Amino acid sequence: MAKTSKEKPRKQKLKVFRTPIGFHDAYVAAPSQKGALEAWGADSNIFAQGIAEQVTDPKLMEEPLARPGEVIKRVRGTHEEHVAALGENAPRPKAKVAEPAKAKAKATPKPSRDELDAAERALEKAKKKQREAIARLDEKIQELERERRDLRRKHERERDELGEKLERAGSTYERAMRDWES
Repeated sequence: MAKTSKEKPRKQKLKVFRTPIGFHDAYVAAPSQKGALEAWGADSNIFAQGIAEQVTDPKLMEEPLARPGEVIKRVRGTHEEHVAALGENAPRPKAKVAEPAKAKAKATPKPSRDELDAAERALEKAKKKQREAIARLDEKIQELERERRDLRRKHERERDELGEKLERAGSTYERAMRDWES
């Protein structure tokens, strides 16, 4: 069945999907598993591998459905549960020894964003200039199309008037010829 211009496009129903990422779960609201894989940036079908799943718990679905297509990360478990999962024999990180003050003085300065910011501004300025130039051309095109329509109407009226004048002149001539012949 053909769509009419008054029909609104159908929105696809969103589903919520989840996959573990480290100590977090990554949730996303998408119309399909393929959409979820794209949102996560997965390069293989982690649903087929049993790593990802669809979520049906309304509490877990609430935030992802409010922000479709956006990956929402939630911590899975508490800090204590994470430490307990490591086990008693798991190696513990060693305490970091403070570095001498001289080492901090030698640290390289943070890179400057000046060149990047300037390039971004230049790109935005160029995009704006291009949009404005295209808008001016579009206005000229619309004006020329209006002129073309007006000219066609004028020519049609002129042709109609001249056609009527030709018919009248032809009738007058034929009458004069008949009168002359008789």
